[in-house]
Amino acid sequence: MSEFSFTDHSHRRFNPLTQSWVLCSPHRAKRPWLGQTEESATDERPTFDPKCYLCPGNTRATGTRNEQYTSTYVFTNDYAAVHENQPMCTHEDIEQVAGSSANDLFRVESVCGTCKVVCFSPRHDLTLPELCVREIIQVVCAWQQVYTELSANPEIKYVQLFENKGAAMGCSNPHPHGQAWALSHVPSEPAQEISSFRAYRQTHGACLLCSYVAAELVNSKTESTNRIIVQNDSFMVVVPFWAVWPFEAMIVAKQHTQSISDLSDAMAWDLASAMRELTIRYDNLFECSFPYSMGLHQAPTATYEDGVCCHLHLHFYPPLLRSAEVRKFLVGFEMMAEPQRDLTAEQAAARLRALSSVHYKSRV
Repeated sequence: MSEFSFTDHSHRRFNPLTQSWVLCSPHRAKRPWLGQTEESATDERPTFDPKCYLCPGNTRATGTRNEQYTSTYVFTNDYAAVHENQPMCTHEDIEQVAGSSANDLFRVESVCGTCKVVCFSPRHDLTLPELCVREIIQVVCAWQQVYTELSANPEIKYVQLFENKGAAMGCSNPHPHGQAWALSHVPSEPAQEISSFRAYRQTHGACLLCSYVAAELVNSKTESTNRIIVQNDSFMVVVPFWAVWPFEAMIVAKQHTQSISDLSDAMAWDLASAMRELTIRYDNLFECSFPYSMGLHQAPTATYEDGVCCHLHLHFYPPLLRSAEVRKFLVGFEMMAEPQRDLTAEQAAARLRALSSVHYKSRV
């Protein structure tokens, strides 16, 4: 029997953040594809669209007019998923949907909070990788202000900052923007990570992601174990060992940093630079506006006791697999059993690392 090869043979990898496994099947990348293809996103958009609900000075669907903003712009979502004031859900209320025998099989919690929209730029035609570092710094500063402001509310337990880029990821408006959802509970995904942070610290006496960063710095000295795409003084951009999406990436603070509000000016600059470096490479990979869902995971608000265990990081989940038209679907086995990927993390990192840091639209 031939020797085991990580580029040819199936294996599972463990994700210590979510306590889950991913099946890697690198040989499947060779299979022919006759399935669904995506339409390539058009790059032709005006700098200002009078019909866009997010452009400066335009009137939104609710009749509210946007400010004539010139950098970032934050406002309360007109169609928020949660609201600040609503009645509590009582046992009698639960019985309306669970019946009179309501028990642990039928649990309900009332959720309060607020949702903000964060416009990255007044320009309708730009996306994050097409902004300069100074412009992305404004986005980071807006995130810091939103996190600090919403965290001051004692009813808020977690602030989730995120961006959906591209129609393939459900983005309803192409104007560059993200969102902030502030909730009266810690959502399932960050709650699972916090549980893992806490358990790792109890077992090893160290931070899980601090240990991971140190290990990947050592691994980067050998090509076969190098998963770092780019790095600077404050942040590492890495394809995680346990990545699920084809070109998934994580931006991790190199030193233990609990939340975005803890960033110094230099660290904020480095974060903006890391985001730009990664997203430019994404666009350059297939020379298209590369779709993804991105989110920050960080400490809950001050009222949460395990915040000291948390380590600031950003997840990027892009769906494209082989080209601008062929995407990865998490269906079938992935939904019923466990995630599966065709490309190893090392292969994905090598491809992204080899790409230019100059956006393909800017090439002479």
